[in-house]
Amino acid sequence: MITGPNGAGKDKIADILQANSPLKDKPFIKVNIGALPMDLLEAELFGAEAGAFTGANKTRMGRFEAADGGTLFLDEIGNLPLSGQVKLLRVLQTGEFERLGSHQTRKVNVRVISATNADLADDIAHGRFREDLFYRLNVIELAIAPLNQRQDDILPLVKHFIGANFSLDKSTQQALINHSWSGNVRELENACKRAALLAKSPQLTIDDFGLMATANVGAAAQHALDVEHPLGQQDQSLDATQSICEPDKQQLEDALVQYNGVIARVAKSFGLSRQALYRRMEKYGLKAAK
Repeated sequence: MITGPNGAGKDKIADILQANSPLKDKPFIKVNIGALPMDLLEAELFGAEAGAFTGANKTRMGRFEAADGGTLFLDEIGNLPLSGQVKLLRVLQTGEFERLGSHQTRKVNVRVISATNADLADDIAHGRFREDLFYRLNVIELAIAPLNQRQDDILPLVKHFIGANFSLDKSTQQALINHSWSGNVRELENACKRAALLAKSPQLTIDDFGLMATANVGAAAQHALDVEHPLGQQDQSLDATQSICEPDKQQLEDALVQYNGVIARVAKSFGLSRQALYRRMEKYGLKAAK
């Protein structure tokens, strides 16, 4: 199960999982649960016989049948109604289901990757999502943080989106890093498309991205930092301003244990970037658990 806010790139993570899987040459079927009408969801997932409902003029194969032997990606799984959840639980447990309008039981072997931006724990507490289905789907959870919590990803993503024909100066890079990106990777991609379309030269400016307010703040902060701290001390200063407190060796060791060596979570707990955390770990001779 891939969890995270809208626009964080959950569907891309699913693509990466599939591309690096032993099933990469098998069917990979995607279903956006949130984009389908509720009255057609079960027919889409499990198929329907001709005449099963109004407008069903011919037999329809469901997505589970289409994905047999491969992978089914269920996006926005939190939008699945309870009736669909019951049938989904059954097919996950047994591989068995029936098409709408049919009594013939069919059997498939399908790997399911699901994704949601919903708080499923809250949905379970309020009876909107089945707890047993949650545990069936959530064998392995990949939690994708908002883009503004993984600033190290911003510039590589920008370079990917703008391509090799464009470049960025330092002030523009800093402004992009400082931006809140409430729309996550989707907002960043759209901003990059805008910049590429409006660019007056191969070197993009923050005006091209339409983030002028952020650029001014970022440029001013960078200028103040340049004046106050010589080159080579900036990194340490930035870390200090971002941190709630400067962790000592014992605190780092405790956090690494608490978060099972997941660097992103440890860094977030101290308000540090991953690079800043790695520097402190190197300083104290600490290594992440394998």
